[in-house]
Amino acid sequence: MSPRRNRQRGGAKPTDRPGGDRFGLERTEEWGGEDWAVRHVGGGGAAKHYRCPGCDQEIPPGVPHVVAWPQHGDVDDRRHWHKACWNARDRRSARLQRSRNAPRY
Repeated sequence: MSPRRNRQRGGAKPTDRPGGDRFGLERTEEWGGEDWAVRHVGGGGAAKHYRCPGCDQEIPPGVPHVVAWPQHGDVDDRRHWHKACWNARDRRSARLQRSRNAPRY
């Protein structure tokens, strides 16, 4: 009887994946003229409700998402984003909250 193989032959190893989308690993991205630390949080690590600044919707517990903060910022500067919102942050405009009777200009 041959010993069992624990690894598949060929292909990329999980540590060789480009983009660094592995959960819990921190990487640096540039956005808005400054460097941002970005970390992917898996569903098991998301235990609270968060508000995504990209779409202003709630991120419920158990949903994988992205945590980003300025590289030289404080702990209070961390923001929790949906992954799609983080990837589309350059294509989104600022959302202005207006009251019902406020003019649109």
